[in-house]
Amino acid sequence: MSQPSAADAAPSGGRDARIIALIGTGHFLSHFYMLCLPPLFLAWRTEFEVSYATLGLSVALMSATTAALQTPVGFWVDRYGARPFLIGGTLIMALSISAMALAPSFWVILPLAVLSGVGNSVIHPADYAILAGSATKSFMGRAFALHTFTGNLGFALAPPVIALLLTLMDWRGALLTVGLVGVPVVAAILLQSRVLQDQAKPKPAEAGPAGRELLLSRPMLLFFAFFLLSSMAGSGIQAWLVTVLGKLWGTPVLAASAALTGYMVGATSGTLVGGWIADKAKGGLLGMVMALTAAAMALLLIPGLLPLPEAVLPVVTGLAGLALGTSRAPRDVMLKDACPPGQMGKVFGFVSSSLPLGSAIVPVPMGFLIDMGYPWLVLPVVAGLLGLSLLCAGGARGSSRRQPAAGVVAAE
Repeated sequence: MSQPSAADAAPSGGRDARIIALIGTGHFLSHFYMLCLPPLFLAWRTEFEVSYATLGLSVALMSATTAALQTPVGFWVDRYGARPFLIGGTLIMALSISAMALAPSFWVILPLAVLSGVGNSVIHPADYAILAGSATKSFMGRAFALHTFTGNLGFALAPPVIALLLTLMDWRGALLTVGLVGVPVVAAILLQSRVLQDQAKPKPAEAGPAGRELLLSRPMLLFFAFFLLSSMAGSGIQAWLVTVLGKLWGTPVLAASAALTGYMVGATSGTLVGGWIADKAKGGLLGMVMALTAAAMALLLIPGLLPLPEAVLPVVTGLAGLALGTSRAPRDVMLKDACPPGQMGKVFGFVSSSLPLGSAIVPVPMGFLIDMGYPWLVLPVVAGLLGLSLLCAGGARGSSRRQPAAGVVAAE
């Protein structure tokens, strides 16, 4: 067994709240900064006279840099500790976004977007390593759920906040404002850093596979596929649900958008529900994840097969989102339980890099299906991706339980 963490030695609701406040605020900013640039595209196009494709490079470079660096950063987090990387990464994000406000040309914004991606790549490996070492064991599911929730909140609030700021100031003032918000967040993490404990280091007897051997092991590759397929399914829904409903049943844009909003609200709310359930379910996580994902599959097929009344659509899609959202925290806890002691940074860095990859893969092929006259295939494909993710989840859980000698820890 690994050495007990400070969280287990001194459980405290107030301590957990401080941990989540610090980690969650940084995670919120990470996601907020990822989506604070698109609302500026119209202003940038006017000022810098560049194409929309060129404007899209700013977001693409930030996302690609984040995805590419998460795994190597995870190795450093495991070796040197998570707190310095969390502080440095958050500060890099804040200062690079602030510096964009001073850019004399769009070509200066692009390297700053890359730099922001460098800072952002730290967040997932560092956050999960700290949560594993800091949060009370009985609160771990809710800690993971709140971490996911704060990230989703950052995505949701970035466009309206930037839009509001643009009514009060120019785009430079807006970027400088949101960028500098990160500085007091970094200061708070520094001042409260003693409450953020790193993951416990393994004893020599617990040493299992590490590095490349661990990440390319069967359980971790299956977890990677599980997260990837889930992300692909979610991306397909978010990108094309409104178009598909319009093409299939002539659903007005307003009603179809309400259906998408219902899905997003359900998915975000379900994240919190799933965290509470994960802390109570203990050994039944796999069954719960599989049941919830199967329910989401069934619910998502309904609007693709039947012309539902407009008032019913948000209810059905909301329930589908709720089921998928509820499965997220148990999924993360399953991965934590399968992670050898002291390897959280690299494991979560590697596996979570599948999330932006999945979001990037799906929109174009599904758009091609619609262009070819097959919009009715989109939601069945989404359901199929979820079905494949179930197979990977079961395989990952089973493989991790069969490899205790390799240092893979089964769920409590």
